[in-house]
Amino acid sequence: MASFEEAVQGASKFFAGELLLPSAPSYNDARRVHNGMIDRRPALVARCRGVADIVEAVGLARAHKLGISVRGGGHNVAGRACIDAGVMIDLSLMRGTLVDPAKKLAWTGGGATWKDFNRETQQFGLATTGGVVSSTGVAGLTLGGGFGWLMPRFGMALDNLRAVRLVLADGSTVWADKDQNPDLFWAVRGGGGNLGVAALFGFQLHDVGPMVTGGLVAHPGPRAREVMQFFRDTTERLPDEAFMVCALLCAPDGSGNKIVGVAAQHSGSLSAGEAFVKPIKAFGPPIMDVLGPMPYVASNMMFDDSFVKGSRNYWKSHFAAELSDGLIGALIDAFEKLPTPMCSLLLENFHGAATRVPIGDTAYAMRDTGYNVLIAAQWTDPKDDERCVRWTRETYASLAPYVGPRRYVNYLNDDELGQPDNLTAVYGPNLPRLRQIKKRYDPENIFNQNLNIQ
Repeated sequence: MASFEEAVQGASKFFAGELLLPSAPSYNDARRVHNGMIDRRPALVARCRGVADIVEAVGLARAHKLGISVRGGGHNVAGRACIDAGVMIDLSLMRGTLVDPAKKLAWTGGGATWKDFNRETQQFGLATTGGVVSSTGVAGLTLGGGFGWLMPRFGMALDNLRAVRLVLADGSTVWADKDQNPDLFWAVRGGGGNLGVAALFGFQLHDVGPMVTGGLVAHPGPRAREVMQFFRDTTERLPDEAFMVCALLCAPDGSGNKIVGVAAQHSGSLSAGEAFVKPIKAFGPPIMDVLGPMPYVASNMMFDDSFVKGSRNYWKSHFAAELSDGLIGALIDAFEKLPTPMCSLLLENFHGAATRVPIGDTAYAMRDTGYNVLIAAQWTDPKDDERCVRWTRETYASLAPYVGPRRYVNYLNDDELGQPDNLTAVYGPNLPRLRQIKKRYDPENIFNQNLNIQ
């Protein structure tokens, strides 16, 4: 049998993309992902341009008994887009989006980001639920759930998925939708990368924009309790057109001053949006107010500067059915101990269409109303690793009395993916069915760089 390097050389004659061995000049750039803590070295980075390239890459890995990781946007905090001594299937060259405005459908490649997607769909005044950070990959966000500004109105990203083209563990390609391979289509909507490599996605689009009402207001850090109580009261009666986030963080001006931000988007008419944000703008009053009419694409980019590629990341999250006074107090205590100015605490409100989907309709199981609490530690100096990780873990433990059993798979860190309890926390009653489908489509567990379903 040819050596791995010889096999790669032979495959490169037909490969439309790039096959990068560690000796290639662009190898180091290609292996880097969003989280700067991830420093893994694949045996090969296969930068694919189409389905045939993906099939080739899977075949190379299997023939030489190497592990496989899949990179879409590379944003996953656990860094599972990259693998040591295996084949990293990089889809970042597959970023095109084709829009059918008459049918309100969009087809996008497995390497597209939400910035790519939104730019194309907004040419026609159309959108679907996508990430709140525009550099997030469409694939990873969708396969794991898909929080976004439009989820109270139109459901999660995966609720708007209409079809997907997958390359399976045996190298075959399949089409999955509600009519063809419906069990596989059920499983990929929440099952992450457990079933195969998602090369192409088809999404339902909706009339949104090009202008919406969005932005944020900010208050001084010492007013955190009042602001969170106001956020709680406001989110108890939100229309489906509105999504809100509350963030405890440091001012972006480099001063180190702590602030409490309330971000919102209302995707209905501008007049309805103006009426919605009026009490938000009046409360306080805020020390900063950039809440008003803005392009939908800009609204989806307003958190981008807070999540910079290459920064070191360690996250944990909980889901709480209510924003109790005890939870508010615990968050304030953690806020006072932020280890670096880049660290933050976020509350993402869940309501509306995303919570009305029956839990068994997709593999994704977090259909509760309430608040996803994200503890997002970020920093740049490796010397801060220990104290930032410690702060995140201590904060996570301190919130335990106030939260429920549910977890969001896209926020799980690398040290949490191997914990069996998290499978139940993420998939709940859907886990037994997921196990059966995994056994059918990936019996050897080739795709295991994820919250692995065995």
